[in-house]
Amino acid sequence: MKFVDQVRVYAKAGDGGNGCCSFRREKFVPRGGPDGGDGGDGGHIILQADVHTDNLASLYYDPNLRAKRGTHGQGKNKHGRNGESLVVKVPVGTLIYPIPDELQAKPFDPAFDEEPAPRPRLDLRQLEPLVDLSTPGETYVLCQGGGGGKGNTHFKSSTNRVPRQTTDGQSGGEGWFAMELRTIADAGLVGFPNAGKSTLLGAISAAHPKIAAYPFTTLNPIVGVVELPGYERVTVADIPGLIEGAWENKGLGHEFLRHIVRCGLLLFVIDMAGSEGRDPIEDFQTLRKELKLYDPTLAARPHAVIANKSDLPEFEENLKAFRAKFRRLKVIPAAAKTGEGIAEVRKLLVTKFAAA
Repeated sequence: MKFVDQVRVYAKAGDGGNGCCSFRREKFVPRGGPDGGDGGDGGHIILQADVHTDNLASLYYDPNLRAKRGTHGQGKNKHGRNGESLVVKVPVGTLIYPIPDELQAKPFDPAFDEEPAPRPRLDLRQLEPLVDLSTPGETYVLCQGGGGGKGNTHFKSSTNRVPRQTTDGQSGGEGWFAMELRTIADAGLVGFPNAGKSTLLGAISAAHPKIAAYPFTTLNPIVGVVELPGYERVTVADIPGLIEGAWENKGLGHEFLRHIVRCGLLLFVIDMAGSEGRDPIEDFQTLRKELKLYDPTLAARPHAVIANKSDLPEFEENLKAFRAKFRRLKVIPAAAKTGEGIAEVRKLLVTKFAAA
């Protein structure tokens, strides 16, 4: 199934049912009086954070969310049935944004329009989220169902013996919304394509990410669980590789960067052997710059460097120059392919998270 971490949806809660105008008519019961029942309430649109849902693909293919409306009231003071609420399961870590009117797509009218108008570009960083569903099982009422109307029995009085007044049901809430998934993980592997992030994740956890000798093998975040002593667990996310200018949405751009925001520890995976023809020092500086330009708070996030590919030539020389440049930085030499340094990486995770 296609991995989707950002969607637009239209949500419409159910309308309330109308109140009924009715009078009791039975044999031997003269002047039975009004007995019109109330209309039922409309159903809500409810979002629920579900640990068994890992992306927003279901909403990508079916973006119209509609709850059932309430039925109308009936005679004999029969209350209309309440509309069934629609519960939509979304991944834990989903943010919900209201889309302003000026950014909504205009409806297509084939009588006047030759083709649908282009959908306005939406930058969610300029919007304020309604809610952040970051706790498993957390719910949020996205659209409130409309209340049911009143039957004519509510309008009887000593001066109004034959009321014919009723009220209609209220309209349910509706609107356009954007949903964005930000992967929740304790630590995130950050690096350029082919730096060895997927191999490292497979070595420290039970995850089985795709591994190949070409760039952008990983196209969506993959979360692995690392078992620590004392029955502790740490989640580590393999974030898709980025290129320079990712903060401006180049390459995978924001598809990559949004998933780093929630990580409590950033592990920069650097190809210290320079096997791709890049300079490790420039790689690290570029990665730090991209994160800071996207979100300044990421610059202050705890971080360490995994100096990968220690089994290749020029590793030692580059590592010596790297440590001379960044003397206070935690650097762990490793070779994810052969397993060298993996114990040190796990030890770092124990130090950071075991006591939490």
